[in-house]
Amino acid sequence: MAFNASKIPLREFALPLLIIMILGMMVVPLPPILLDLLFTFNIALAMIVIMVSIYTVKPLDFAVFPTVLLLTTLMRLSLNVASSRIVLLHGHTGPDAAGKVIEAFGHFLVGGNYTVGIIVFIILVIINFVVITKGAGRIAEVSARFTLDAMPGKQMAIDADLNAGLIGEEDAKKRRAYISQEAEFYGAMDGASKFVRGDAVAGILIVFINIIGGLIIGMAQHGLDFATAINNYTLLTIGDGLVAQIPALIISTAAGIVVTRVGGDDDQDVGAQLLGQMFANSKVLYITGGLLLTMGIIPGMPHFAFILLGGLSAGTGYLMDKRAREALQAATDGIRPTTAPVPLDEMPEVGWEDVQAVDVIGLEVGYRLIPLVDRGQDGELLRRIRGIRKKFALDMGFLVPPVHIRDNLELKPNVYRIVLKGVEIGQGEGFVNQYLAINPGRVTGELTGIKTQDPTFGLPAVWIESEARDQAQAFGYTVVDASTVIATHLSNVIQTHSSELLGREETQALIDRVAKESPKLVEDIIPKVLQLSTLQRVLQNLLAEGVHIRDMRTILEVLADHAARTQDTEILTSVVRTALGRAITQQLFAGNEEIQVIALEPRLESILMNATQTPGADGPGLEPGLAEQLLQGVSESAAEQEQMGVPSVLLVPSQLRTVLARFLRRSIPGLNVLSHTEIPDGRTIRIVHTVGG
Repeated sequence: MAFNASKIPLREFALPLLIIMILGMMVVPLPPILLDLLFTFNIALAMIVIMVSIYTVKPLDFAVFPTVLLLTTLMRLSLNVASSRIVLLHGHTGPDAAGKVIEAFGHFLVGGNYTVGIIVFIILVIINFVVITKGAGRIAEVSARFTLDAMPGKQMAIDADLNAGLIGEEDAKKRRAYISQEAEFYGAMDGASKFVRGDAVAGILIVFINIIGGLIIGMAQHGLDFATAINNYTLLTIGDGLVAQIPALIISTAAGIVVTRVGGDDDQDVGAQLLGQMFANSKVLYITGGLLLTMGIIPGMPHFAFILLGGLSAGTGYLMDKRAREALQAATDGIRPTTAPVPLDEMPEVGWEDVQAVDVIGLEVGYRLIPLVDRGQDGELLRRIRGIRKKFALDMGFLVPPVHIRDNLELKPNVYRIVLKGVEIGQGEGFVNQYLAINPGRVTGELTGIKTQDPTFGLPAVWIESEARDQAQAFGYTVVDASTVIATHLSNVIQTHSSELLGREETQALIDRVAKESPKLVEDIIPKVLQLSTLQRVLQNLLAEGVHIRDMRTILEVLADHAARTQDTEILTSVVRTALGRAITQQLFAGNEEIQVIALEPRLESILMNATQTPGADGPGLEPGLAEQLLQGVSESAAEQEQMGVPSVLLVPSQLRTVLARFLRRSIPGLNVLSHTEIPDGRTIRIVHTVGG
């Protein structure tokens, strides 16, 4: 295959050519005109870098910055070498020997006085080396350390969002990659800052070497007197140093801006954040203006400057207050209720439209949580709820009704509650712009904030300010924002009450969906053999025990075979579970891994079999002492299973499964009761606990 160079993009040659050019400047003598162009290019490049850093929203948006620091530092040093060669070779000819740029910096910026030039150069180097570069390097070092320490907590937060259905697999991969890149970026910045510090030291040494070397060459080789030699070579050297150190100072400032950048949720650059945070409070401007005006009327003070700036500060505060009042007026004009009495003959009659239907599932929030669900404010919680419904539909096989969201002034400002068919089934608290640090049980430090409990799982937690987020993650806390807290709680409630969310409408929608692919199957069973209400009850029984109903074709085929003999929903549920046995075990134990179960001691199993054959008032029942013994034994075994990180599964004969599942699942959340017939052939079973032995 022939090589076609014309198809290679020019950008692939840019970096190699730049590096070759930089290295070439150290070896090949350059004419003054070319040196002027390169010094000007260096200044322009520094301005580009600082402008990009100012308008960068997140540090990783400028992830190539450590490499830019290396290349710009190397370029400045190469220019120093090239200019030093010209200064030492031709410095005896006059102050323009090394080009017009160096001459301009040597005369215009320091007035042609080499003593002033040396002092200005030293001051610039001190500012760059001691203040900016040292501070930026320290921030990068600390940021790298905290970022690495916080990685486990951030990874756990991503896994929690993924499991709760708030994000998809692709989003999780992107967030994990972002965390890894963030750690690499701050580590690289920590190392790259050493280049800038070394550049400042090299700049000082180059200046002194050029001055001393220029004096020796000028006086010994070219016969110049001391005054002429010191004037020529010092001005050239100082001009050379200034033209290199000013871009270095700009680059160092850009590095400081990037590493000190604190990201927010509003995607603003540094300039917008400065204006929005420093000048957002009119009281601050009023007080500042008052102090400046007071100082301006003191005798001996520069009245014009203080009074001018004081008036500007107070006037800016007034304008901000005026705009805020106008915005509030515009926002409330459309919702202010009228107080004018309505004549009786004009009052509409009460009708059925005044009767509000009960929402299947609703979310009510206090007024301080409204920004999370306000479309006008791009409420994050709305997107998360859509994600929850989508993931639930993919996992469980049906679409839950829409979540109706409304504000409730009867709730406390930061409280929300979840309502199912008009009845509260969950409540919690959230704080906008704060984070909930959840203690998973192995944290290394304490946090300052509002102590509470995670509303979903009851774990100890603390509401913290956004500034303490990195520290909390470094301590091992799982840190989530308010919208994630509410969304996770809502997702858990939907999962727990999924059987109650499957109504007649949802069941009919499922049948209609299957009928598009298998019309004959639906036609033969609904309603000829099985009523829609019976099918709904069977599906609700499956959902109540966490079994998904995605495989509706298998469910309908099994019901078609057995519904002609019985309409008992418990029996029909059992035969459907047996048919779905492979899916049920796969849901608990992925792949072909060993199935670890809790079993009943044979004697206890026999007693239970006999006990359940005796019908009571409400069907088969258990003697109280036997029930207490069974409940305690299964609870202890299930707790040990959870500590081992294994799903708690009780394996019993098929005759006992329905009775024990109904009895135990209320007292032992998360327990799965399987029958022997539900375990598919080929799966290995290992009994890890025996109850009643």
